[in-house]
Amino acid sequence: MSIALDGLVTFFASHHAIRAEKVLESVEFEVELIPGPKELSPNCGVALRIEYDQRDQVRVRLDDQKVQVDEIMRYRPRTDDWSAPTPSRRWAKRLSRRRAR
Repeated sequence: MSIALDGLVTFFASHHAIRAEKVLESVEFEVELIPGPKELSPNCGVALRIEYDQRDQVRVRLDDQKVQVDEIMRYRPRTDDWSAPTPSRRWAKRLSRRRAR
């Protein structure tokens, strides 16, 4: 990839991520489909890396094509041996209720 993909688009379901990749590639945005970081979005196992400076244009394109987006954020993956802390009981309970809906 020739540019820095420093943004992340998260989704509620994998099929939205796959569809977003196709939509954005068809209009020549540089994107990369990656495993979704669980510490940022527990909803879906897939996320899309984008150039963060293009987030407004990305949002418009995806909205035009009715692709549902959870969130668009700045994202730089860690390169050290850090791992996400385990969620607290309260957070885990909240997540399980959210998934049950």
